[in-house]
Amino acid sequence: MSSPVPPLPRWTAKPCIMGIDEAGRGPVLGPMVYGCLYCAKSYQKTLATLNFADSKTLKEEKREELFENLKLDESIGWEVDVIDPRELSAKMLKRTKINLNEISHNSAMGLVKRVLDVGVLLTEVYVDTVGDAEKYRVKLSERFPGIQFVVAKKADSLYPVVSGASIVAKVTRDRTLREWTLDETAENMHRNFGSGYPADPETKAWLDHHKHMVFGFPTVVRFSWGTCTPFFKNMVEVVWESDKLDEENPSSSGRGKHQTKLTNLGITGCKRKTEDIESSGKGRSKFFQTRKLQLVSEF
Repeated sequence: MSSPVPPLPRWTAKPCIMGIDEAGRGPVLGPMVYGCLYCAKSYQKTLATLNFADSKTLKEEKREELFENLKLDESIGWEVDVIDPRELSAKMLKRTKINLNEISHNSAMGLVKRVLDVGVLLTEVYVDTVGDAEKYRVKLSERFPGIQFVVAKKADSLYPVVSGASIVAKVTRDRTLREWTLDETAENMHRNFGSGYPADPETKAWLDHHKHMVFGFPTVVRFSWGTCTPFFKNMVEVVWESDKLDEENPSSSGRGKHQTKLTNLGITGCKRKTEDIESSGKGRSKFFQTRKLQLVSEF
């Protein structure tokens, strides 16, 4: 049996405000985390006295302290969305690309929906902008017409409710990365990867040490980031059937000449002759023809 869901605090039935911010947009390692903090509109003045600030301006110890304090405050609610590095890369490299701004927008809207769905009466939401602030505001307003949205640059330093969300997101990401368990089991692997930001010498050294000529990088790495590109040049080359077909008939894929090939991203394997490739849609592969093999859907 599932545990009963605790009742919502009474204040959630009154007009509430929410702040939304992210942590980990730029790093090449680890997840991107979106966090939100919400409270009754009548709690705004008290919220301003809790010493929340843009998480980037605070030391780690202070962020941790503030996070623990807000978790104990029964007049505050919060949520997070942790987006795995594999999900980020997969969305940014799929045929119909989903760029980082759209991923960010979808995460923020997901948090708003999640809080509304549990029954919180949201009337105002403050968001740190991603992309054009006005276009983002219109997008949010069209999705949630009953809510007033304020979208601004540096919102985490302007509105305490966004500052609180910034702390939620940053501490969650720091803890996630700190406790990250590497899926890979190769020898000499370690977790001393620094901050995870591209300019960090420790992070770049870790990437260089952990690249594999065939398998690329461990799954903690956002391999779609340009930071990884210089490490791909000496990796094993691969020819993918989809790449070859797109070269033969680029208009059919709808991707055009600007589409990045898997081979340019270090996705590895070995070269294969045309006759060894599964059907290309122009006839059966010779491998299957000569052996009179057929596709069977039922036994």
